[in-house]
Amino acid sequence: MKTKLKLFAKARDLVGAAELELDLPESATVADLRTALGEHSPALRPLLASLLVAVGTDYASPTTRIGGRQDL
Repeated sequence: MKTKLKLFAKARDLVGAAELELDLPESATVADLRTALGEHSPALRPLLASLLVAVGTDYASPTTRIGGRQDL
């Protein structure tokens, strides 16, 4: 599934874009998203452990499933 990510602050600066689109499986979790993000944008790897991810309007834990959600 195609998932759009909105990037802010340092993450946006390192990537050079406010949004990214990643292809993730329907069963993907926030932890899977972080892994895919590091593979797509290696400059973000130092931030991944402390990167906050919001699913919709709520911050999510690494085990939160994101399948089918568009607002990340």
